[in-house]
Amino acid sequence: MNLIDHVISAVSPEAGLRRARARAATVALTRRYEGASAGRRTEGWITAGTDANAEVGPALSRLRDRARDLVRNNAYAAKAVTALATNLIGTGIIPRARADDPALAEAADALWARFVRECDASGHTDFFGLQTLIARTMVESGECLVRLRRRPSGDGLAVPFQIQVLEPDHLDSGRDGDLSGGRYIRHGIEFDGFGAPAAYWLFPRHPGDSRLSGGVSLRVPATDVLHVYDQLRPGQFRGVTWFAPALMKLRDLDEFDEAELVRKKIESCFVAFVMGGDPEETITDASIDDQGKRIERFRPGMVAYLPPGRDVRFGQPSASAGYPECARVQLHAVAAALGLTYELLTGDLSQVNYSSIRAGLLEFRRRIEQLQWQVLVPGLCRPVWRMFVDTAQAAGALPAGEIEAEWTPPRFEAVDPLKDVQADILAVRAGFMTLKEAIARQGYDPTAVLTEIAVTNETLDELNIVLDTDPRRSTRTGLDKPLPSTQAELDAAALAEQATT
Repeated sequence: MNLIDHVISAVSPEAGLRRARARAATVALTRRYEGASAGRRTEGWITAGTDANAEVGPALSRLRDRARDLVRNNAYAAKAVTALATNLIGTGIIPRARADDPALAEAADALWARFVRECDASGHTDFFGLQTLIARTMVESGECLVRLRRRPSGDGLAVPFQIQVLEPDHLDSGRDGDLSGGRYIRHGIEFDGFGAPAAYWLFPRHPGDSRLSGGVSLRVPATDVLHVYDQLRPGQFRGVTWFAPALMKLRDLDEFDEAELVRKKIESCFVAFVMGGDPEETITDASIDDQGKRIERFRPGMVAYLPPGRDVRFGQPSASAGYPECARVQLHAVAAALGLTYELLTGDLSQVNYSSIRAGLLEFRRRIEQLQWQVLVPGLCRPVWRMFVDTAQAAGALPAGEIEAEWTPPRFEAVDPLKDVQADILAVRAGFMTLKEAIARQGYDPTAVLTEIAVTNETLDELNIVLDTDPRRSTRTGLDKPLPSTQAELDAAALAEQATT
């Protein structure tokens, strides 16, 4: 019992008994969970029941700055950002227009191709390059802001709006407070009465620019801002750098590696130690440096004759016992924190075979697909497409009508292409997967591919060219098929082919 319990028991024994019973019941419940027990093992384990934003807020900028420092100076951190952005975006998550009128969809695709080249407000890259930049910023800084900036029709753009990518530093995190009508501002984001973002308070310039002042933050409607981040907890409205669980390990590993390297450099400086004799005598050709100190020079294959009484003992650098294994264990933990495989983080393939690396990549690719379809496509791609269509139709660049987009992420390269293709063929033949699904898994637009196949087959028939890759003319073993002349013969040939398979 603590002091308060003693006081309550002295004043009211009945109340003290109730408190003692409640305390005993609480202890009995917590003991059922080892992680909730109190004792030596959990002493100093300080936890808080705060919400996601209370946890993130005070630490956000420091976590972000430290992550950026590691990406600038640590080889593994730099590789992690590159590997994640490369797998998330590749050459681009590409849309294909879909509409009831094929001509409308074709016109939208043609206009989109022009917009892709002109959409970067800074003029450095195209839309797919911006996707990579946004993915890198999300990994490194935890979140990325994308402004959809409308342009005057006289600017000569195919679609009068452009995309500006901003680092999260532009968000005025110090702006907080309650507004009228149930609205409020938290960390620079203004919310309506239902808790949905209504506006973002942004600095016109980066606050970290030493030559320019960030100025006063300005209110930008939420319809003109995309906030791209991976939400980890309900109610979380700011993104945390993906390096947060690995910051300390990466820094400690960096210092450990540097200490080991410095130790080796120091040991290598002590080539030999001359024992006994006259200190003025040299055992090799000596010279004097700028400070008047004698320098012994050792050359390959040299034979030195020592004066009587002289002895030379060479330095014996100690072996680095356990260093590779220790570094490997730490890098495994860093890779797990970042959602990468150890092999992707380090490029070390010495410990894997085909089966193990394929199993590891399958798990990693599921995570990448999750981020593509749950973060990037709904948070970036679809809003940009909606803005593109609405702005183009308002400007008269596209006819009126509903135009959706079908997004295709980049395909994953197969570890063993032959086995993967054979597996897809069997799945299509068995009916477990459609041909369109198999084509989409390769990162291509199924409709465009099938249309191109039809055009190619028509051209081959007109030129009377028979290829052994044409399933209409050749069997799987490369043998020629007879050319049926009627539909009945075509059906019979198809049934015969199915019977043989």
